[in-house]
Amino acid sequence: MGDGNRQVGAVEGGRLAARWWKWALSAPLDQSPVADTTGAHAGWRQPEDVWFLAGTYGGRVVRRCGIPAGRPLFFPVLNTQRPAVPFVTKPWRMEVTRASAALNSSPLDVAEFSSPLFGAVGIPRIAWGLWCVVEPLPAGQFVLEIDASATNGFWVDTTYHLTVTAP
Repeated sequence: MGDGNRQVGAVEGGRLAARWWKWALSAPLDQSPVADTTGAHAGWRQPEDVWFLAGTYGGRVVRRCGIPAGRPLFFPVLNTQRPAVPFVTKPWRMEVTRASAALNSSPLDVAEFSSPLFGAVGIPRIAWGLWCVVEPLPAGQFVLEIDASATNGFWVDTTYHLTVTAP
């Protein structure tokens, strides 16, 4: 297990993935943490028990943001979601060619989670992804690096410069 990783089971991880997608899809495009290329919208309607870090729409992104100490982090390395329609309720899965995350150069464990059905933007949905859960970080500076790609040509190369502040 990598430093700072928190193990969660498939059920809890799936629920967190559903919560993450509801959060990510709730933001208007001009305030979307996913569309954000700087980290300015990282704090969009964060829940009180966990801190979500946004994925991207692909490519290279560098974000700088502050986060509070005392909350575990949950974020995608590579993920997808789709509407759930009758008789087709399995998530899309990407064929992964690489997927890694590291905090201050220490590798993190990446876990595969599929969500239960959830509603977002008025539509029932299902999600799949490779995710990380990180124990609450102490106050200080951290660098989180995410690197992943799929056989369909989709890739992400994300760097977060995190400033963790004491409550």
